[in-house]
Amino acid sequence: MSKADLIKSIAHPSEILAMLELKKQTKELEKVYESYTGDLAYAYGMLRKTSRSFAGVIQQLSEELRNAVCIFYLVLRALDTIEDDMQAPDQRGKLGMLRNFHNLMEDKKWTSSKYGEEHEKELLENYPRICAVYYSLKPEYRAVIKDITDKMGCGMADFQQREVVTIEDFDLYCHYVAGLVGHGLSRLFAVSGLEKKEYSGDFDELANSMGLFLQKTNIIRDYLEDIIEGRTFWPREIWGLYAKSLEDFKEPKNRGAAIHCLNHLITNALEHATDCLEYMENLQDPQNFLFCAIPQVMAIATLAELYNNGKVFEGVVKIRKGLAARMIRDTVDMNALRREFNHFAMDIYLKIHPKDPSSEWTASVCQRIIAATGPIADASPKRNLVVSAGVLAFSAVQLHTSIKSRTGSELSVEQMMFSVVAVISLLVVLLSLVQLAPRSPVVHPKKD
Repeated sequence: MSKADLIKSIAHPSEILAMLELKKQTKELEKVYESYTGDLAYAYGMLRKTSRSFAGVIQQLSEELRNAVCIFYLVLRALDTIEDDMQAPDQRGKLGMLRNFHNLMEDKKWTSSKYGEEHEKELLENYPRICAVYYSLKPEYRAVIKDITDKMGCGMADFQQREVVTIEDFDLYCHYVAGLVGHGLSRLFAVSGLEKKEYSGDFDELANSMGLFLQKTNIIRDYLEDIIEGRTFWPREIWGLYAKSLEDFKEPKNRGAAIHCLNHLITNALEHATDCLEYMENLQDPQNFLFCAIPQVMAIATLAELYNNGKVFEGVVKIRKGLAARMIRDTVDMNALRREFNHFAMDIYLKIHPKDPSSEWTASVCQRIIAATGPIADASPKRNLVVSAGVLAFSAVQLHTSIKSRTGSELSVEQMMFSVVAVISLLVVLLSLVQLAPRSPVVHPKKD
């Protein structure tokens, strides 16, 4: 937790407390990782190197599923490393490797030093250690991992030779790289016995939406990085409505058209939100719920941050670390999840400009999400009120004690610090009281 993170969350005291709590949990998590040995320890070490966020989320799972999901992620991360490497000298050979990776992943001696950089390259170079853990899994888990890897590799190879032109292409590409992950996880849930057998097939459409919601959010956020790397995932059918070239959006003079395109894509992604809610509502195991819910709530929070935000075309836009910590702490059940979706859908709704070409569509989608989450009061102002009142009282006591113990007319640095904290906390208390007032009813924005 850096000073910059604290400053960003200074008007949100509950986020500061959440970051402190998360820091404590991270230390406890270190002990869990230290308990692993041999190839399993290496696998979890690589998981942390390639995705610290997923390494934290995966600990929400039960011991029955944790190792299987860890290896599932690392196998697909290895496959993704091959797909993403646009500088590999043998691009034709790469296609063959993508299509055959479901067999290579079971070769105990297979390694590669041709693809990726840093940690991803290390993953491929030491792949036999991942393979060793793979073979320690139940055959039912291995069958799911191999089948999904086969389908994903073939899909990735197909899109190495074609552009994402239509919205149908966009959905299909996202299905291959993320929707199939949803299918695989659902099947792993069913095989474990922790979820209903229906999760192995009957929930495929909803599981696909879970993946597409996350993947589309990442693709929208990573516009500039992908353009620089020579990758294009925004569908021409959408961006072609606003520019002659996808790269045009980088130019400040095209910022208006760029934001219109951005909002169009965000609305397309939001279409999956109600499916995600339905999928998670059917989960029975509370640990599986947490594992699924945290990434989804991060996604809708990110979309709310991206909406109408021209900074997407200047760099990577991220939500506050304090907000992320607060959502990790608070999203403990379906009611909390609905509350978060309701809040961020309303946040987007209130930012809709009537002259935006997608305004009516965006409003309609947000209204559906708000309706699906019900008349849930936003708990954050109440939490901010309580926390801020506590911080205000603490600061006042500390300031009083400090003044009593000192003589002289000038305020000390300590006294000034507590004074500033007290004033900020008082402002947040007042702001929270304002926020506790009912929000304006949802009104469909009209064009001028």
